Amino acid sequence: MAIRFLHAADFHLDSPFAALDAPRAQQRRREVRRLPERLANYVNQNDIALVLLAGDLFDGATIYRDTLEALGDALGSMRAQVFIAPGNHDYYSARSPYATMTWPENVHIFRTREIERVVLPELGCAVYGAAFTAAAQDSSLLAGFAAAEDGLAHVMVLHGDLNAAEARYNPLTPEEIAASGLDYLALGHVHRFDGAKRFGRTLCAYAGCPEGRGFDETDERGVLVGTLEAGRAEVRFVPFARRRYRSLRVDVTDTTPERALEAALPETAASDLFRVVFTGETDERGVDIKSIRERFAPDCFSLELRDETRIREDVWARAQEDSLRGAFLRVLREAYETSDEAGRARIERAVRFGLAALDGRDF
Repeated sequence: MAIRFLHAADFHLDSPFAALDAPRAQQRRREVRRLPERLANYVNQNDIALVLLAGDLFDGATIYRDTLEALGDALGSMRAQVFIAPGNHDYYSARSPYATMTWPENVHIFRTREIERVVLPELGCAVYGAAFTAAAQDSSLLAGFAAAEDGLAHVMVLHGDLNAAEARYNPLTPEEIAASGLDYLALGHVHRFDGAKRFGRTLCAYAGCPEGRGFDETDERGVLVGTLEAGRAEVRFVPFARRRYRSLRVDVTDTTPERALEAALPETAASDLFRVVFTGETDERGVDIKSIRERFAPDCFSLELRDETRIREDVWARAQEDSLRGAFLRVLREAYETSDEAGRARIERAVRFGLAALDGRDF
């Protein structure tokens, strides 16, 4: 009989969300704190028998007591066996929350760097795992491991870095995974699901983080749900984020920034966090970031705006005028044509400030 399992990692509970203002940061921390409860509901509603949590459940060694208790209550309410492999942010030590709290009976925490085997005869499987015991783990925890050939389904939960550029976070190799004889390897550490991969007979995947924390973690975030039996495993991605970080590039050429942004924002804008970069060509006034923020910020959970527009050529054409404006533009155009990209951006900003001053406009 196939075992239904859920694979998740990298909750980073109690992340500060420092890029947000204080009320929204507090709200995001509360929402992420409720993530384990939402997962417990999903597990129980979908007959999940096995939950694999591949580390970095906490953002650091210090965690609020109510966050920890909420996590324990949620895991204890799951009608499933839960296995946790601590990672580099939540590594196991005598002072870690994993050691100082009494965990529910259905929760098993791997506590050493030696791979441990737990047999679940009622499910016909063996679960393996190991823990970070410091913030770094510069050798592979999987090296030399091979699952027994005993007719059981074999699954491992591990925090690690596949094909790592530097050996700091349990560097794993495809060859080690292929030699493991596992049916499924549930990984944590990489915050994006980029598909399940097969090495030898072993299927492995990163679930990614179920909630984004910044604009380096955009779009859909979630968990993996799959089935497992001896000799076979499969998984699928399930979106689970309460809110999404979304980056938009909005071209304002031949329209107004307001109209362009209104067309670009999706209907779900009220739930999500946006970074909007205005591109294209504008007149010397550029984009009025302040007024646009005032208009659109109430429509989004969070809105960050950037102006990367270019000055239209017809503005530069006025450098030919026999006027103070023309003289000003001629000097800056000469510098503009010999500058790199960063220099051109500074010069365009100077043009906009200077022309606003000449016209008596507020910039």
